Amino acid sequence: MTDPASGAAAQGPVFGVLAQYLKDLSFESPRAPDVFLQQDKNPQVGADVKVEARPLGQDVYEVELSIEASARSGEDTVFVIECLYAGVFQVSGLPQEHLGPFLMIECPRLLFPFARNIVADSTREGGFPPLLLQPVDFVELYRKRLAERTDAPAPSATGPTSKIILPN
Repeated sequence: MTDPASGAAAQGPVFGVLAQYLKDLSFESPRAPDVFLQQDKNPQVGADVKVEARPLGQDVYEVELSIEASARSGEDTVFVIECLYAGVFQVSGLPQEHLGPFLMIECPRLLFPFARNIVADSTREGGFPPLLLQPVDFVELYRKRLAERTDAPAPSATGPTSKIILPN
């Protein structure tokens, strides 16, 4: 589309993935090798996903996807894994009111398959079946974050599921 006043083509939002990387990875199996001798128990597995975003410069943002998962058998910890996977994204031409949802929903959606693969490979390499995380509803995480923010006494309070720091 061309702007009739200037004759220039109208530019819509611009998005680019500048980098993706593993920032931190920790895997622990505190009961090894004994845990492998007790094959009769099915451990309880839980996972927590967090998202954070921060500006790096003009129209450039880092989005971090944090996955913490653990398996427990009774009172014993079978394994614990913490994966912090991040990306650097260029986002321009997007209205300010859409920037937060874009960074907290769409960017982690792009990062999640890579982080999920790292978690699965790490648990497999640790001697366990691969931990295949179910897809995450980042829209619901964002909604919970907004609900917690409106209920919080201070505007700087952040919830346990997601956090965002945006320029004013």
